[in-house]
Amino acid sequence: MNTIRALILTIMVSTPLLEIDAEESPEERGYRVLTELPVLASDFDQSTFEQIWKSWPQDLREKASAMSLDETRALAFERYGLTARPNDNSAKPLQYVVSENGKWVMNCFACHGGTIYGKPFPGAPNNRIALQTLTEEIRATKFRVGAPLSRMDLGSLIIPLGSTHGTTNAVVFGMGLMHQRDEQLNYVPAPPKRFEHHDMDAPPWWYFYKREQLYIDGFAEKGHRGLMQFMLIPENGPDFFENHEEDFRSVYAYLTSLRPPKYDLKIDSGLAEIGRSVFETTCSECHGTYGKNWTYPNRRIPIEEIKTDPVRLTALSTEGRRKYSRSWFAHFGEKDQQTTVVDPDGYVAPPLDGVWASAPYFHNGSVPTLWGVLRPQDRPSVWRRTSMEIDSTKVGLQVSVYSAVPKSIDDPAKKRSFFDTQSHGKSNKGHDFGEQLSDQEVLALLEYLKTI
Repeated sequence: MNTIRALILTIMVSTPLLEIDAEESPEERGYRVLTELPVLASDFDQSTFEQIWKSWPQDLREKASAMSLDETRALAFERYGLTARPNDNSAKPLQYVVSENGKWVMNCFACHGGTIYGKPFPGAPNNRIALQTLTEEIRATKFRVGAPLSRMDLGSLIIPLGSTHGTTNAVVFGMGLMHQRDEQLNYVPAPPKRFEHHDMDAPPWWYFYKREQLYIDGFAEKGHRGLMQFMLIPENGPDFFENHEEDFRSVYAYLTSLRPPKYDLKIDSGLAEIGRSVFETTCSECHGTYGKNWTYPNRRIPIEEIKTDPVRLTALSTEGRRKYSRSWFAHFGEKDQQTTVVDPDGYVAPPLDGVWASAPYFHNGSVPTLWGVLRPQDRPSVWRRTSMEIDSTKVGLQVSVYSAVPKSIDDPAKKRSFFDTQSHGKSNKGHDFGEQLSDQEVLALLEYLKTI
């Protein structure tokens, strides 16, 4: 086994790096690294994806059977939360690197490359990603056609990839992968460890440039190495990470360059100006100020004060955070002062740049609109998205509201389209600060939030 692992590692390390283009900027190269450089093992190939529709429920199979290849591909993209790449006619999804021989390798855009009310936008949270459903149906397709299973196909039987469409259990991936490494990233087989699964709503990348630390609890140092943690598959050894540092310096530059889109519908400027005053007296202490001379405090709010779902905070142990702080990712031994926070007491209030475009809200994605963020009593217990259009009054997703997930639904994919805030780690409680505002103040505040 050691010989085989060494051979695999040699192959991975000797893989040519992305070719240099002297004409491109670091941020342009960063985008190309994400979309063209495979840094993980392939999950499936083009042929398997083209046959996946045969693993769908009967009504969808019948619909797809009468379609062209391009039409079934579009239907599959819609089912799994995949998008075309902006300004690219290749038919490759933004969320995967697709090699010349048709191998599909997931990239960071799977969670961080979504749509803004139907328009693809790299860096937007992918609030439609259906990775668990995609993996289950890829696995079923492979069984049918006799294709070999991948690590993702097998791992998803043990570690759920997301129990609700639009969310991800990726934090647990990182915890599990780091569990089998020493501090210099050498692979060290370790006994299985139980982790607390919890779905997250991926943050938008366009506020990366304002953040001082990474993640919702701000525990990790911000740097290009921290962006590389999710490449910790067994085949990628320490040399692999060192050889790709320059690539991820470019990715860091790309993330830093991103800015949110502008709200493109009508804004009541007078109402927005009233909202600005409400914001500056009510929200700016935690979320900062906006405009030319913006400020952002990077303030961590204690869980006793914010009162949002605590599972994400408690799921990462102090021991695990401390191990990360001593690892290559945290530049251990290279700096006089380490910036990893091993025992955070709450969540960092995010910047609100482009907040209108990043629904749903809270770190777990439990609240579909900004109105709900500011009106706790109006937050739905169970909801399901009904349209790709924006709810411009409540600012967020258009949803149907339910008292519970309908028991009549037996299609797992359809069940995952419902967000049940009564499930573990999915609470929509907390952030009650809007209760002090009148309805008119809330409406004015929402109008202002469309402008930043």
